[in-house]
This record gives sequence, structure tokens and C-alpha cells, in this order.
Amino acid sequence: MTAAPALTPTGRVLTWCLHLLLIALLTLAAARAVADGSPEAGTVVAAAVTCAVVYAVGPLLPRVRTSRRAALWWLVAVGVVWLVLLVLTADGVWVAFPLYFLQLHLLPRRQGLVAVIATALAAITAYAAHQGSFAPAAAIGPALGAAVAVAVVWGYQALYRESERRRNLIEELTATRADLAEAQHEAGVLAERERLAREIHDTLAQGLSSIQLLLRAAERTLPDTAGNAARYVEQARQAAADNLAEARRFVVALSPPALDDTTLADALARLCATTSSRHRVTARFHLDGDPVPLPTAHEVALLRIGQAALANTVRHAEASTADVTLSYRGEYVTLAVVDDGVGFDPDHSGFGLTAMRTRTEALDGTFTIESSPGHGTTVSARLPKECP
Repeated sequence: MTAAPALTPTGRVLTWCLHLLLIALLTLAAARAVADGSPEAGTVVAAAVTCAVVYAVGPLLPRVRTSRRAALWWLVAVGVVWLVLLVLTADGVWVAFPLYFLQLHLLPRRQGLVAVIATALAAITAYAAHQGSFAPAAAIGPALGAAVAVAVVWGYQALYRESERRRNLIEELTATRADLAEAQHEAGVLAERERLAREIHDTLAQGLSSIQLLLRAAERTLPDTAGNAARYVEQARQAAADNLAEARRFVVALSPPALDDTTLADALARLCATTSSRHRVTARFHLDGDPVPLPTAHEVALLRIGQAALANTVRHAEASTADVTLSYRGEYVTLAVVDDGVGFDPDHSGFGLTAMRTRTEALDGTFTIESSPGHGTTVSARLPKECP
């Protein structure tokens, strides 16, 4: 049984209006019975009070507020007391209008409509019995009230669902924008780290290496009598060697943290193993072709796309297996993630896939999605091996 939507401030105002309307109609039925001097006035007043008490007790009981079954029994109790009132007085017909809203709010869509129709028929039948004859005009009030209640409640529920959908989209968009901003910042940091590492390796480290080689050659050519000179050359060579080792450690420290001490293929293989151990998905890694060094930005982008694609598989695909293939062919490197899940319509893809596409196209690559409901999903990102 589907849960009723949570009340918004507007919904709470409408609920209080419904409470007041039902109490007012019950009061009106009791007052009219007394004013008309009906012999059953006492019974009508008792039925109206009982109906009001049963109705008021429901929202005050915690179980009615939290349990759909308890709320259903409360609705049945209110309906039974109302039927008693309806048998006693024709004025009980008007209480049907707030009951329509109560039934549509507490019951699922189809059952709520059936309950409204049954309530309207009961009201029309009882009114005709009290009048001693049936007139089409007597059916207009309850029928029109039922139609208005259905239109209002279903319209409100449709607006609520649309509002929730938009709220979820806004939250997802906000999260995706934050991810993109973080990815762009990370890409900038990684690019600068790579540039510094390359500059240090190509200038400082190479220079120190050349100095060390020259000093070693000079040390070998010095005569044995030039002891002091040989000692100074040895000290200079040792200082160059120490600084060269320090520069190389600095270059290693500037390597991307996601790929420390490992290759892209090893990182993806470890990602598959971690996914398989933590989730009910068997993730397998495949390497196609001979790996070649890639620009840092390319390796980071492919690793992030693999992480995001496997995360989507775990969260949404309901898949049992996922195959991650890293392929080095021709001038391009391709990462493909294939699962055997429920699939989806690519025309209605979310922002996560859009972020993957943006990341790929920022490096002059191509991103493709192949999926259909019930036939799994293939996500593929292809990047050039060299920077454009």
C-alpha cells in the first residue's frame, strides 16, 4: 500500500480546514435535528457526537499516524458511525464531502476512488430513502462533491510528485555541479603537479645528473698527487648525487595520488576487486593490447570514469556481473564498462553520465552509452593516447 505524501505547510492548512468542515457539518446535522423537534433528535445528536469523537481521536493516536493498517481501521470506524448518522437523518449526506478527501488521502489511488464512489452512492441512496422518492437532482450534490474531491486531491498529488521530482533533480544537479567543480580543480592541480614534475625532471634532475657524471670523469683523470683536488671533487660529486636523489623523490611525490606506485591497469583491476568484495556484483577487469604511458590527465579521467560507471552499476543496474575493459588500440585508449543489469533509456540519462561525457570530451575524446530496458548497459570512453 503506497504511503500518503508528507504534508507540506499548505497541506497542513488544508487538513485543518477539512477537520473544521467535518465538525461543522456534524454540528449542523445535530442542531437541525434538535431545531426541527425530531423524535430521534437525541439519537442524532449522540451519533453526531460519536462520529466527531471517533474522527478526532484518530489523529491523536500515534499508531494511526504511523501505521497504514491502523489508519485504515480508523477510517472504517468513522465510515460506520457516519452510516448510522446517515440512516437517522438526511443531513448526514453533507458529511460525505469531507469523507471523500479523507478516503482519497489515506487509501491508494484505485481503492480511494472505489471508496469515494461507494460513499457517494450511499449518500444518494439514503437521501432518496429519507425523501421517499428518487429525483435526479438529489444525486447532483453528492456526485458533484465526489468529482470535486477527486479532482482536487489527484491534482494536489500530481503537483506534489512534480515538486518532489524537481527537488530531486535540483539536488542531483547541485551535487553534479559540485563534482564537476571538484573534478576541474583536481584536474588543474594534477596538471600543475605533472608540469612541475616534468620541469624538475627535465632541468634540475638532468643538470645534477650531468654534474655528477662530469665530476666522476674529472675524478678519474686527476693525478694521484692532487689529493686535495680529488677530495674536493669527490665531495662535490657526492653533493650532486644527494641532491639528485632528493629531486627524484620530489618528482615521485608529485605523482597523482590515485595512481601512486601503480599503473592505470592495476588501479582499475584493484577497483574491480574492491567492488566485487564490497557489493553483490562480480566485477572483472580485462586488458586488451600493450599498455603505453598516457598523460596524467588522461589516466585520471579514465580511472574516474571507471569508478563512476561501476558506482552506477552497483546503485542502479541490479546487475550480477560487470566487465571493465581497458583497450590500447591504434592511436586511442578505450575504457568500456559492460553490465548485465536492468538497463535504461539513454535519452533519460542522469547527471552522472553527463559528467562522464563532459570529462571525456574535455580531453578531445568520445563518450558513448548503449542500453535499453532489460538488456544491460555499456558505457565507453575513448581518448587519444597523446595530448592534443
